[in-house]
Amino acid sequence: MDKKNLDDYLAGLGISEGDEAPPVTQAAPGSAALPEADAPAGTPLSVLEAFMQGVIEHLDDDLAFTVRDSGEALEAEITGERAAKLAGRDGKALGAIEVLAYAVLAKQVGRSDVRVRVDAGGFKRRQADNLGKLAERLAVQVAKSGESHELQPMTPAERRVIHVALKDHSLVTTESVGEGAGRHLVIKPRTDHP
Repeated sequence: MDKKNLDDYLAGLGISEGDEAPPVTQAAPGSAALPEADAPAGTPLSVLEAFMQGVIEHLDDDLAFTVRDSGEALEAEITGERAAKLAGRDGKALGAIEVLAYAVLAKQVGRSDVRVRVDAGGFKRRQADNLGKLAERLAVQVAKSGESHELQPMTPAERRVIHVALKDHSLVTTESVGEGAGRHLVIKPRTDHP
């Protein structure tokens, strides 16, 4: 898709270059925060469905998608013969789609607290499985050696997979250290185990 078509599509969604998320008022815990001026344009799920429909139409008509609310995040799964190619080698295209979806939700629904996850061809699911296996292997190594292990910088989502995989581990614990793009995990022996 060329820049003009993408700009036209984003303008149709109410987003233009230089736009920021709408101001959101603080709401009482458990209630939805609404923008100061306008009422919501729809539910977060319906807005994400409309956004994903537009993405699919602009990328490849042979792709399909499903959207669901997992309770923790809104999740979109892109399927089809060429879905895995959309993810690419490192999933950066999926990350870009997530950022755009988040911006659309903030703009159209006034919700900047909704997490969005987009997967294509099971890329992120396989990546999470691989990270979980890596976490277990490193936990065994750290527990055996008694020495901490620093991992390479990772995205917040990747760090979260490892944190969750090892949160109940009896012999090791995890900690995120560093700032920005250099933020990474350290797996270290528990000092509080029996």
